[in-house]
Amino acid sequence: MRPPPSPSAPRSITILGATGSVGTSTLAVIAEAPALFRVEAVTAHRNAAELARIAREVNARFAAVADPSAYPELRDALLGTKVEVAGGPAAIVEAARREADLVVGAVVGAAGLMPVLAAVRRGAMIALANKECLVCAGQLLVDAARASGALFLPIDSEHNAIFQALAGSDRDDVERLVLTASGGPFRRLPLAAMEAVTPEEAVRHPNWSMGAKISIDSATMMNKGLEIIEAHHLFDMPESQIDVVVHPQSIVHSLVAFRDGSQLAQLGTPDMRIPIAYALGWPKRLPTTAPRLDLVRAATLTFEAPDETRFPALRLAREALRAGGGTPTILNAANEVAVAGFLRRQIGFLDIARTIERVLASLPATAATTVDDLLALDDEARRAAARSLGAPR
Repeated sequence: MRPPPSPSAPRSITILGATGSVGTSTLAVIAEAPALFRVEAVTAHRNAAELARIAREVNARFAAVADPSAYPELRDALLGTKVEVAGGPAAIVEAARREADLVVGAVVGAAGLMPVLAAVRRGAMIALANKECLVCAGQLLVDAARASGALFLPIDSEHNAIFQALAGSDRDDVERLVLTASGGPFRRLPLAAMEAVTPEEAVRHPNWSMGAKISIDSATMMNKGLEIIEAHHLFDMPESQIDVVVHPQSIVHSLVAFRDGSQLAQLGTPDMRIPIAYALGWPKRLPTTAPRLDLVRAATLTFEAPDETRFPALRLAREALRAGGGTPTILNAANEVAVAGFLRRQIGFLDIARTIERVLASLPATAATTVDDLLALDDEARRAAARSLGAPR
């Protein structure tokens, strides 16, 4: 890994997924300390107008949209500027390959895999918000990072909290990792009533402001299942030593339990600027204007065990991790298709987990060690999930 720039030099940054919720929060952190950063590249899926506005505002050198049909709009919006413009999936990979000290991986879903892999292979620091990359291709990415010297700096609040709590600790001293979960909007809703929830209800997260897909994953608790797999790869921890506890207040972002009985937790208000600032400034801390935690006002912090009967996604994710091979890739692909089907009202809320379970049962846990293997398996799982949408319960 290349050393961080000297304190007198701005850190160059590429933001993959600049128009999404994590990208927006990243830009807010940069805006609070503009002298410390130089934006190399910004990307989006198809929101050309917003991407062009961002590129102008931060003086980016390169801007790209993944959807080729949005390229003409982006090109026209940036005419007369010095910003290089490109379109299509390969353009997002090109953005990740450009020389930047740090790449923020905030593309939602498996679409983020190839650009993140490109950044890893050139030895960049990766501020990773896209958990699906490590779910789909965890061992491949870890091996590539070892070979290139790349470093993962997790942005997910839970993994960022663990990263902070582990600072300076010996890996052998760690007994367990404890991921906290808000429980989502349906934590207390009777199971029968969950059959009828709407997409509008499911995206209303009680504590965090997130995109639709991530909000649905929170409501099903699949986000926590994916985070178990991500934590396994980020911190080289067996699945059996990664716990989940429901913490509705979202103030304790995760904990590390050590073999001497100590537990270290990271606390803060539920504001993504805090973990993003930690990653962008690492190894130093950046000041932010995020609201300060007032424990007296918070008053009560509660914790409870997750209900895997009402939220089977946790069980499915653990089973996929234990099965190994390409099974986590299948899990993620099926989840993305099922969530999209729910958002289109093709299936009900509880059908998301049912669809995933059917797909996992229908495809063998084959080995997948190359990018081509993983992409082929991802495609096969997506086709199986699409066929499964609306199948009898």
